[in-house]
Amino acid sequence: MNNHLQQHISERIRQSLPELSHPSLALDLWNILAEQHFQGFLPYFTVNHLCEKYHLTAKQLALVLLPISACYANPTISHFSVGAVVMGESGNLYFGANQEFCTTHIQQTIHAEQSAISHAWMRGERKLTDVTVNYTPCGHCRQFMNELNSAETLHIHLPHSQNNLLHHYLPDSFGPKDLAISCRLFDEHHNGLSYSTEDPVILAALNAANQAHAPYSQSYSGIAIQLQDHQIFCGSYAENAAFNPALPAMQVALNYLLLSGAETEMIQRVVMVEQPLNLSYRKMAEELLAYLADVPLEYVVL
Repeated sequence: MNNHLQQHISERIRQSLPELSHPSLALDLWNILAEQHFQGFLPYFTVNHLCEKYHLTAKQLALVLLPISACYANPTISHFSVGAVVMGESGNLYFGANQEFCTTHIQQTIHAEQSAISHAWMRGERKLTDVTVNYTPCGHCRQFMNELNSAETLHIHLPHSQNNLLHHYLPDSFGPKDLAISCRLFDEHHNGLSYSTEDPVILAALNAANQAHAPYSQSYSGIAIQLQDHQIFCGSYAENAAFNPALPAMQVALNYLLLSGAETEMIQRVVMVEQPLNLSYRKMAEELLAYLADVPLEYVVL
């Protein structure tokens, strides 16, 4: 295993701090992240405090944070870490990084932009205003971002070029509007799924399935991962008009777990709730889980 991946996220972040040009800001960020157990996001009041103290805009702060967000990467295939930071309409900043998994299909990979976006989604953000990334987004990620309810106004910031609209990178795009889809990714909705149980992990997976964005297949799925300390991390399926950039619920849940500073070694139980009308992610979920943990996938079909 890559030595980078054997290190706890705290050690990876500690080693990245010298990359920040301002030592005092680096120390403040370390203390803030340590206090919140290295969860990879900054609430709006922390963002405002840091911006006032160091005379930065939120967009400038997001650029500063890229080396830290890249610490959450697991580049086991590419050995190339990509960091992303997205800003919500709330003013919160959410980290993201590429997540790669050996011995399984490369389609299981999570790109950094997808990581940050789905991280914000699982934390309840309802609209994104800005995406900051340390390398130019690939076509896959541009298409994924085009599914967002803020796609038309979304700004992309790179170290060498800021304040470009998404459609600057994706001209003449194909997306939800071409298929007469009005419900966009991050829009609040409920898929109307029900299941009779008092099991909190199954209920968490059911809630995630009800938040899934699958307007093209109507095949809704949700995942709930319970750790040994009883924390639960959920993931909802995020479908795309072009389908291939879709992000399965298992990846969304695992990404949320990793961006929260938790470790896959602590996984105790995983539940998937799915309504597989036109497609199913069960086998993909089982395959990825088998790579990460020696626990079975509990599957509830609706």
